[in-house]
Amino acid sequence: MNVSSWSIRNPIPALLAFVMLTLMGIMGFNAMKIQQFPDIDLPMVTVNASLPGASPAQMETEVARKLENSLANTQGLKHLYTKILDGTVIITAEFRLEKNTQEAVDDVRAAVTRVRADLPRDLRDPSVAKVELSGLPILTYTISSPRMTEEELSWFVDNSVTKSLLAVRGVGAVGRVGGVTREVSVELDPARLLALNATAADVSKQLRDIQQEASGGRADIGGSEQSVRTIATVATAEQLASMQIHLPDGRSVRLDQIATVRDSIAERRAAALLNGREVVGFEISRARGYGEVEVAGGVAKVLERLKADHPDVVITEAFNFVDPVAENYEGSMHLLYEGAALAVLVVLAFLRNVRATVVAATALPLAVIPTFAVMYLMGFSINVVTLLSLSLVVGVLVDDAIVEIENIMRHLEMGKTPYQAAMEAADEIGLAVIATTFTLIAVFLPTAFMSGVAGKFFVQFGWTAAIAVFFSLVVARMLTPMMSAYILRARAAHELPSWIVLYLKWAAFCLKHRVLTTFGAAVFFFGSFALVPLLPTGFMPPDDLSQSQVTLTMPPGSRFEDTYRMAEQARHLIEKNSHVKLIYTAIGGGSSGGDPFAPRAGGDVRKATLTLNFTPRRERNISKQAIEAQLREALAELPGVRIKVGLASSNEKYVLVLAGEDGQALEEHAQKVARDLRTIPGIGNVTSTSSLVRPELVVRPDFAKAADLGVTSAAIADTLRIATAGDYDQALAKLNLSDRQIPVVVKLRADARQDIELLSRLVVHGKHGPVMLGNVADIGIESGPAQIDRYDRMRNINFEIELNQQPLGEVEARAMALPTLKELPRGITVATVGDAEAMAELFASFGLAMLTGILCIYIVLVLLFKDFVQPVTILAALVLSVPGAFLALFVTHTALSMPSMIGLIMLMGIATKNSILLVEYAIVSRRERGMNRAEALIDACKKRARPIVMTTMAMGAGMLPVALGIGVDPSFRAPMAIVVIGGLITSTFLSLLVIPVVFTYVDDVVQFLSRWFKRRHAHA
Repeated sequence: MNVSSWSIRNPIPALLAFVMLTLMGIMGFNAMKIQQFPDIDLPMVTVNASLPGASPAQMETEVARKLENSLANTQGLKHLYTKILDGTVIITAEFRLEKNTQEAVDDVRAAVTRVRADLPRDLRDPSVAKVELSGLPILTYTISSPRMTEEELSWFVDNSVTKSLLAVRGVGAVGRVGGVTREVSVELDPARLLALNATAADVSKQLRDIQQEASGGRADIGGSEQSVRTIATVATAEQLASMQIHLPDGRSVRLDQIATVRDSIAERRAAALLNGREVVGFEISRARGYGEVEVAGGVAKVLERLKADHPDVVITEAFNFVDPVAENYEGSMHLLYEGAALAVLVVLAFLRNVRATVVAATALPLAVIPTFAVMYLMGFSINVVTLLSLSLVVGVLVDDAIVEIENIMRHLEMGKTPYQAAMEAADEIGLAVIATTFTLIAVFLPTAFMSGVAGKFFVQFGWTAAIAVFFSLVVARMLTPMMSAYILRARAAHELPSWIVLYLKWAAFCLKHRVLTTFGAAVFFFGSFALVPLLPTGFMPPDDLSQSQVTLTMPPGSRFEDTYRMAEQARHLIEKNSHVKLIYTAIGGGSSGGDPFAPRAGGDVRKATLTLNFTPRRERNISKQAIEAQLREALAELPGVRIKVGLASSNEKYVLVLAGEDGQALEEHAQKVARDLRTIPGIGNVTSTSSLVRPELVVRPDFAKAADLGVTSAAIADTLRIATAGDYDQALAKLNLSDRQIPVVVKLRADARQDIELLSRLVVHGKHGPVMLGNVADIGIESGPAQIDRYDRMRNINFEIELNQQPLGEVEARAMALPTLKELPRGITVATVGDAEAMAELFASFGLAMLTGILCIYIVLVLLFKDFVQPVTILAALVLSVPGAFLALFVTHTALSMPSMIGLIMLMGIATKNSILLVEYAIVSRRERGMNRAEALIDACKKRARPIVMTTMAMGAGMLPVALGIGVDPSFRAPMAIVVIGGLITSTFLSLLVIPVVFTYVDDVVQFLSRWFKRRHAHA
């Protein structure tokens, strides 16, 4: 049954169907979340194991290797990334994408459990968690108050602010940055401690055993049952100071006689500053399944309430990743409107009929809005990927309606009534419209099944585009003919436009000079491929948002005070740049703007991150990358610090990995590689994880003396650990308050930790009584690694190269050509991770998606035309579209990257549309109207030139705002639009002239084969 004729005869059901679809679309649109990227589920799991005070070398031997060996047996494992810091091991297990995430978590947990008995006894139970890409902070605020001390302000954030914010729907976590933590400090006097032959461990253990509340059983007194509780807790530091401590030799002493007891703050190892002023910061992360805009709205309301309840508190926004999301959403919607308006203007310019333009214009919203209903049902959100998909297909969506309405207008000019014209024209062009739509679906849908991490993102891209294009077909076949039949008026015949007359002369010339035409097209095609080696390649173009970061890493052994001073020096240099409006500094903590794939390590006093807010993009005439280059130059004068400029999550770095079992050989070769990498012209800073050696105080027991005196290595280690850093958190005594517990930390005075002589006089318990540490062990200053990185169970050294506006592919090629990387010593391997690895995966996936798309197009065309050979003519349009795309990239100096690849895939579908319209009409003219080949082709050119040029211009106009970079940050969208517009221009021009010639060649082959088979059959 012909859907169009049924719709014309029965307009009410079609109208009601679209009313329902539109309502469902509006409801779906309102219910969808607004996000930056879709929530994707990657099978990546982290294992975090902690043993405070342990060196990286010890953690590697006793924890990391054992965990890695156990994890290596899990099925589907792709890579293991291990980061070993002071007292911490973080292992990230990356599985193949086909592995179920929950299954991956369960497998990792089982592997950790298997090996737990072999790990050190004091190691905290390793935590296992899946990597959540949505776990990075989306908002960072600073808080200050003239009426609160720093400790009170920190507790206000930990208690009031955190409680209030976690009640907001969609808030996943709230973390404090900077500030201080309250603790009861018991600072032992080393002289008195030595005089009593006591140790810090004795005092800490005594306090833990005394200061506690314990269950004491059950009693039956007075005929009723009571629970028995032992309450042996004090409420203040003063009461704790007056407590009697029992010593190992049987004596007892008051705590305040051997120590200074204070209710104070823990040692400062983190800070937050806003424009150089000390504040307390807090970071807010969203939960999976919620949108950034929705979460930010809820957070803003709660913070307004907190400000109203506490007028003295000043809350300032320091980092905002929500505004770019909201801007992208609003900008994309504007681009949709602008694209739609331009497409409609094209229709009006060609048809010069307001009624026909209205009919064509209704197609766009009626194709887009119902798409939202299906997107909602499929669990999609409104994000960069789906908005990109819609903004790219906006020109395509009106295409089918344009083809239909143009054909109806042509029939009206033959003197038919609107009803008759709509019936006959819709029937005539039905096959072409269905063919063009299904070829587009055949192109877009394979991108939804691409492999790799990029493929996970493109699921929503492929489906959104395919669904929108399908609805455009439904509108074109049901609504456009029906509206035309009842809205259009009779139309007098018009003369052929002069440009069509000129085009027909050209087409006739090309058909007469087939060899010359083919030669010209071949030269253009192969000539454009000569440009490909000249095109830069990249993964993702750098963004031009108004935020960046400067990361400072101090040498190993640096103290918190050193990092603080260096961060302030950097801030003074940065604020001289006129484009920097706000500087938020986080020292020893914070993860705003971090890399979502990087392991979350604890705070490091050697690191400071300065988050910068620039002037908005439209208020500056310089790119973000140019500002970052200026900052690199300005910060070069800072001595003895590693500097990285740019957000860790940005696509502006190339990561190279050297791996090997021999740590010494690896270290030596890494220094040569680092030297060579710095010779690559045009790049920014090169940072590596090699040469990170820190000073260590090493205690080496004399085994003979220790055995003779009954002193164990464990006793020596415990004595020193508790004396210098305090006991493990779980072993500390606690002071119970009404709203929290405060740890009681016992250790030596700060000045005592600066004296090796004094530390050597500390006593250790032996079997015959106390023994001085210096009598059983040698203490000296040595060095050891500050950080160990491992990749797939081998030691590795990471090199991070700032691209500094250089194309990723070019930097990678130059790096791999360096002599030190081409000729590696035995046992050392090189690997690229991060964007370079993703780029290789992406290019392979896109290649497969393109081949699949071409195959699907061919299958669709064979099914529709019932012919195996003529669809080859249509596929020739693909060849004709590629040169324009490459030429456009070359002229605009745009890299061949992920967005360009998307543009190429889209171009495939659009280019085939033009040739389908032409070839389909020529086939029908020969088959049903009895025309000869030349007549059929010229007639097809005459009848189809206008709809082809109209659809091309509508699509080009729809994408023009995107290509010109109007509105939001164009860095990702513009390359796509440039490829499509460039390819459209050449494919349309060449399709109209070359496709008829290709048709004749294909037809000649068909005729020759037909005659040959007939002769063979006759001879047989």
